[in-house]
Amino acid sequence: MTRTHAGWIGSAVLAAVGAWAIASPAVAQAPSAEEVMRRAHLAMYYAGEDMRARVTMVLVSRDGGERVREMTMTRRTLKEGGEQRYFIYFHRPPDVRDLAFLVWKYPGRDDDRWLYIPALKLVRRIAASDKHTSFVGSDFSYEDVSGREPEDDSHKLLREEPVGGREAYVVESVPKEAADFSRKLSWIDKTTWLPLKEEYYDRRGDLARVYTAAEVKEVQGFWSAVKRSMRNVQSGHRTDVAFDDLRYNLKLSPELFSERALRAPPAELTR
Repeated sequence: MTRTHAGWIGSAVLAAVGAWAIASPAVAQAPSAEEVMRRAHLAMYYAGEDMRARVTMVLVSRDGGERVREMTMTRRTLKEGGEQRYFIYFHRPPDVRDLAFLVWKYPGRDDDRWLYIPALKLVRRIAASDKHTSFVGSDFSYEDVSGREPEDDSHKLLREEPVGGREAYVVESVPKEAADFSRKLSWIDKTTWLPLKEEYYDRRGDLARVYTAAEVKEVQGFWSAVKRSMRNVQSGHRTDVAFDDLRYNLKLSPELFSERALRAPPAELTR
């Protein structure tokens, strides 16, 4: 074999190896942190054109005491990644029955939120500054219900590692403006794009809250966290949430997501 021929073969082999490496998924580049969080936001909050579920929320105190809240949650998306409407009606316990919560979500600016208080027959507008406060006594905030915009934070992809037996991207998010946390770590499922775990750190840098997707399953082709939990590490309080009878693409009426519906919700939600 001549020196020229050997060199040609070597070049061909290197070219073939290079082409394989480019095509191989094993060495494919990971998406950017911004792309991971954008897809996670869509998977978590924009599945289907609309949705309805019977939601049971259990508030668990440090000593094990439990309080149960049961509600019907509905959501309607006007545009994927864009405007949304949420309506939540409370069934029990008796002291919160007929309580209703309405959200008009606008990407790029503060959402509008209203709460109907049946004892006072009053619709109260929730100030934008209150979005970080507790949602009806739970460990979730009002902002947690409809989701925080990915553009509100700066993101950094830290590593890839399994959590709960599923492969995940680990992303650090730091708020661009004042928030109720100083940074957040998210474990995003590499297959479903759903957040499997989130750690929220307070302004002193201490771990404050931990979100966990306890059960993920496919419903009408959409991966959904049907059991989820938020634990306040510092107080020992925990809120467990279960989504039952979850359905997507129901063609929900726009009229449902109105102040009029807050005062007089349709019978299909109050049963």
